[in-house]
Amino acid sequence: MAAPGSHARRRAWPLLFLAVLMFHSLAIYLFTRGFLLTRTELDVHSHRDDRTGISPGCSSWPPPAVDRLVIVVLDALRFDFVAPSTFFQERQPWMDKLQVLQKLAADEKTSARIFKALADPPTTSLQRLKALTTGGLPTFIDVGNSFGAPAIVEDNIMHQFAKNGKRVVMMGDDTWIQLYPEHFNKSYPYPSFNVKDLDTVDNGVIEHLLPSLHKNDWDVLIAHFLGVDHAGHIFGVDSTPMIQKLEQYNRILEDVIDTLKSLSTLGGPHENTLLLVMGDHGQTLNGDHGGGTAEEVETSLFAWSPKTPPNAVLSVLGKNLCNADLHGKEVCVSTMQQLDFAVTIAALLGIPFPFGSIGRVNPELYALSAGTWDNQQIGANDCTQQNDLEAWMRRYAEALCINCWQVKRYIDRYSATSVIGFRAEDLNHVADLYSKAQANWSSVLRSTCPLETSSQDELKECANKECTSSALRLQIDAYSDFLESFAKLARSAWTEFDLWLMGIGLSVMILSVSTQALAEGRVANFLLATSCIASVWHSATKGKFIIEEFVFLLLNIFIRFGIEFGMSKQISGSIISNDHPVSIICGLFGSSFCSDLMEIFPIISLTLVAYIILKCISYAISHRFLKYSVMSGSILSYIFIAIHWASESTLLSHTKAIRETGISLAPRLVYTIGGLSLAISAFYRLFGSTDHLKMNERITSLSAVMLCSWSPTILILLGRQGPFVALICMTIAWCIIKLQQKNQRELKLDKGIHAADSVSVTQWSFLAVCLFYLTGHWCTFDGLRYGAAFIGFDHFHIIRQGLLLSIDTFGVSHILPVLSLPFIAICWYNSASKNSKVNDATVTRLIQVWGLFAPKYVFDAIGLLLTDLLVVLASIYYS
Repeated sequence: MAAPGSHARRRAWPLLFLAVLMFHSLAIYLFTRGFLLTRTELDVHSHRDDRTGISPGCSSWPPPAVDRLVIVVLDALRFDFVAPSTFFQERQPWMDKLQVLQKLAADEKTSARIFKALADPPTTSLQRLKALTTGGLPTFIDVGNSFGAPAIVEDNIMHQFAKNGKRVVMMGDDTWIQLYPEHFNKSYPYPSFNVKDLDTVDNGVIEHLLPSLHKNDWDVLIAHFLGVDHAGHIFGVDSTPMIQKLEQYNRILEDVIDTLKSLSTLGGPHENTLLLVMGDHGQTLNGDHGGGTAEEVETSLFAWSPKTPPNAVLSVLGKNLCNADLHGKEVCVSTMQQLDFAVTIAALLGIPFPFGSIGRVNPELYALSAGTWDNQQIGANDCTQQNDLEAWMRRYAEALCINCWQVKRYIDRYSATSVIGFRAEDLNHVADLYSKAQANWSSVLRSTCPLETSSQDELKECANKECTSSALRLQIDAYSDFLESFAKLARSAWTEFDLWLMGIGLSVMILSVSTQALAEGRVANFLLATSCIASVWHSATKGKFIIEEFVFLLLNIFIRFGIEFGMSKQISGSIISNDHPVSIICGLFGSSFCSDLMEIFPIISLTLVAYIILKCISYAISHRFLKYSVMSGSILSYIFIAIHWASESTLLSHTKAIRETGISLAPRLVYTIGGLSLAISAFYRLFGSTDHLKMNERITSLSAVMLCSWSPTILILLGRQGPFVALICMTIAWCIIKLQQKNQRELKLDKGIHAADSVSVTQWSFLAVCLFYLTGHWCTFDGLRYGAAFIGFDHFHIIRQGLLLSIDTFGVSHILPVLSLPFIAICWYNSASKNSKVNDATVTRLIQVWGLFAPKYVFDAIGLLLTDLLVVLASIYYS
């Protein structure tokens, strides 16, 4: 019987763990407040009659240049999806699929243009749509809202459309409805978060797009396709589904352009319509986005106007980046910031600019609209003897004049109301640029368009200096300098950290670590421990060959190469991406053999995993009811996993009903059985009698129940790689345990029983981190495997899908390693049941979890709190 002091110490551990959890939570909260930046959103809107502080030479808002606007959003549209392959060093299979856009850019240079559009990170869809419509910069803290988009309160072009009589119809991604629930005259939303579904949203858009183009009940049409984004998430860029989607989009765009052309005759409904085909962000070759790499921030925008501007537009568009396409025709590409999108659209449609927009009216996109070249809209009191280019430059300068005024008033309001504004010297600098630009505007107007009362000397001076074009260019440059300077300032100011909060949070974290060091002074020992190679070398110097060390080393090498090549894209069905390790086998033995292997090998691995787990249950759990409950639940779970994979198989023929049952019902049954197993284990722990069991027997039994409850759910979420990863984990766990036991026998440890084996704990922690990356996860938001959240489900629910995504993300890196740690603690001792000191030794080694898991910041924060919580619950459960 254990001593009373031993029971007291065991009861004290949960309280200590709870205190550490609270310390970590406070530290992470404070550090996060300083690290994850926020920007004050102003609930202020522009109005048609705003004129306070406006320059005398500026009109209130630019007159409309287009009558109707068609915006086709192709989600996750990479730049190399649109630009000809000749612009890149190497041609790839996914390039040159949108031929209709390249052909227009080559044949109609004055009315069609390809842009490289640069987005500001984070490159998640919510933040990009918000930035595109408000003209502001997103902040990192908004990423948390990606799964539940709140309605936007800032001023935006959607609000201005509605307030200024522009009728808007939307079809596609339902994120638009979440952001703008009351801004559409008609809407056809479709659920967007089922990344496994490549066609539902796109088919819905196709159903309504062409018929809507023939109608006159709208001024702005938004069609948001999602297939390319979903194909990237599931299969990657270099995949057959991606190429098929791009080819489908090419056919759709051909129909759209043909329809617009047929209805753009004089007096037709699309005589003065502007077509924009654009992406909200790019994507990596793995199909991920959210970060700030070039592949993620570089997307495309294609603009085409059926009404052709004069040839002078080429002077505005320029030839900065031109190249011959595959057919030998010259194609030119321009570059623009997505930050400029909202204000440019507002200028083209003649609506007030969003109050918080800090972008600049893009000259090239503005010039592509033939309406901006209409000299009749300049006005009777304005210049009448300017050529096309000069007239357009004056109109554009006037647009920039109101653009600068709008940004300046936003600066003033933001500085007056924001808790953390801009530095005084920065504000003085941009204010000086604004004052100089506006001061020159009156003189520019006199030089470009002298008044009727001007003297002959003034008229002669203006003509002699040929000041018309040069003065306008200087003024445009002055306005552009102001706008670009503030955009640069805003990017800098909204990416600076609150060092005070970060410092306090870091101090609290250091304090908590110091506290832990007084609970667990031996933790520092494993920081100096060597790992597998050192163990092999140590054995070799003694002339020994230990098979467990050799197997451990081989598996480590395999894991290393697995991470290097990346099991980076979870494969659905029998399709294999080019970056998958199995593609090497495909190259050696052929695609047919490879496809069969991908179908059969996971089932074989799953069978072996099930056999091992059932064997463990039979030996580890002594209580008869608990044993057979867990065993039957595990058998059913693995059968349902096999049925689920078989229903996706191309080797077997299924009826539609059987296939849908296997794909949807089987995973749900796995989740249900896992939940029931957890409930049974909790009931047994609370009300079952375990006093007759020795410490090692009780912990082994409880740990086995917990692992069997979680494992099937984690395996099915990991997909077909799951059983293979599980076999690696089991084999390495066996190696670690056997090496511990051999080390104990050699050293004949007894009095050191309270000391933890630092090498084993370190190896276990490293294994958890390696498995995280091996299974296709990254410590970034674009590394989340969103497809796992929809295994068994077709529709999005924030709690359900969030829970499944969390289990998939942290299953092999936190949940299973923490819950299986008692095996590492118990199995060290062959004579555990005969030694009462194991009670303290077991709990002591369970504490070692604190040093195990250290992913990068956001994942570190979540993972650390999850680890703390699991250890608190485990200490209560196992103690």
